[in-house]
Amino acid sequence: MPCIFAFLPLPRRRWRSPAALAALLLAALPAAAFDYQSLVALARSRAAQEAPAAPPALPADLARLDYDGLRDIRWRPERALWRRQGLPFEAMFLHLGSLHQTPVRVHEVLPDGTVRALRYDPADFDYGRNRFDPARWGELGFSGLRLHYPLHGPDYKDELIVFQGASYFRALGRHQQYGLSARGLAIDTVGADAEEFPAFTEFWLLRPAAGAQVATVYALMESARLTGAYRFDVEPGEQTRVRVRSRLFARPGTRPITTLGIAPLTSMFLFGENQPRADDFRPEVHDSDGLMVASADGEWLWRPLQNPPRPTVTSFAVAGLRGFGLMQRDRRWSSYEDDEARYERRPSAWVRPLGDWGPGRVELVLLPAAQETEDNVVAYWVPRQGLQPGGSLELDYEILWQGDAPQQPPGSWVTQTRRGFGHTSEPADRRRDQEHYVLDFAGPALERLPAGAELRAEVSSDANGRVLEARAYPNPATGGWRLALRVQRLDPQRPVELRAFLQHQNHAVSETWTHILLPQ
Repeated sequence: MPCIFAFLPLPRRRWRSPAALAALLLAALPAAAFDYQSLVALARSRAAQEAPAAPPALPADLARLDYDGLRDIRWRPERALWRRQGLPFEAMFLHLGSLHQTPVRVHEVLPDGTVRALRYDPADFDYGRNRFDPARWGELGFSGLRLHYPLHGPDYKDELIVFQGASYFRALGRHQQYGLSARGLAIDTVGADAEEFPAFTEFWLLRPAAGAQVATVYALMESARLTGAYRFDVEPGEQTRVRVRSRLFARPGTRPITTLGIAPLTSMFLFGENQPRADDFRPEVHDSDGLMVASADGEWLWRPLQNPPRPTVTSFAVAGLRGFGLMQRDRRWSSYEDDEARYERRPSAWVRPLGDWGPGRVELVLLPAAQETEDNVVAYWVPRQGLQPGGSLELDYEILWQGDAPQQPPGSWVTQTRRGFGHTSEPADRRRDQEHYVLDFAGPALERLPAGAELRAEVSSDANGRVLEARAYPNPATGGWRLALRVQRLDPQRPVELRAFLQHQNHAVSETWTHILLPQ
């Protein structure tokens, strides 16, 4: 935008130094309206500077809080931002403490584009059973923020989206319960000495108009090797849509980034139908049960998640990307039997590029997890070109937080993956180094088949596996189709990659199930 300088006559006694003159001139100018381009300019200028220093230590009584003590500090709802104006969205802010020790700065962007800082005030918080003297703390800042919106009716504003910790955020659609998270960016999750965690250090909340159906949040990202400008347009509904605009700037003179993870998703998989656990009454425990990838050439991939004995990384290279996501396909209460966690309500997150992202790969990271409080699944897009020191990258996308009607392939899809042998007279020693899977498929492509149609199971393995059985047949209990698959490992110490789909008259009628047999 144009920059207009107004030279004003000043009294002779006010001339002190060039620096003082510059400050007076700038103070006399009207403030430019804040928008996304203002944020991009700020991120570009910050990239030319040194990375920000570590924040000062928290006051001791906050730093030593346990989980329950920190959870007992709550924002007072009657003090929510925009409540007094009766606007459809409200904002509340999160307190610093032992688990979240890095402060963020927050501003409000008024309708005329001017900006006002939102300051920390102890009176805004209810400290519960904690006994503090907040007057000694000074200007703390916040650990994050959350937006509220009446998802289920006009009488109550539900939590809609929360930003807290590094660049993490998560959102909800109607009848959903918090599960997986998204991040602004992942850097060197794999392939380098250590992962770098970029963080949103500053937020700007655009005051919504009366009757607004979209809330806008701007965020500045900073890390040791880059900065970023982000705009989030949050549209609540049955599925909440978060449109993300991002512009990244790599700091010049820094070491190159090995793995640049765009639109990362983080989730939890402890055990499931493909990996049951005998010591838990619940059939399954997970926030997501699979990774789905749609390539530009029309192929849809489904990889069931696993809890591996050691860190495992796989990737899916595509010439172009239509979308990817960590999905919670199984949405039946009977699959989880958990009346508190309600895993059947956890959302799926589907990432859809806005524009051509070019060639690259979707990378899936699986980590061992001993309990359900550990996030052990990460998925993200890695562009082939990457981001070099001193360079920039602009990528826009949307994340759809979906419930009972998630994104599905156009043909048919896998509804469950079950592992194990049923009744057989074959001796156990004959089944050594073998795995047996039963896959169920459903979808419109199967429903449209004529009576008596025959389907063929197309199954392939890498060089470490031998397919012993691959049989497709109608499942009379579901009205879909079932695929029985038996494979033998040749080297038990190495993984086996498998692919399978259903074919009718030389046409694929299902997504491709892609699975990895982990080393024994």
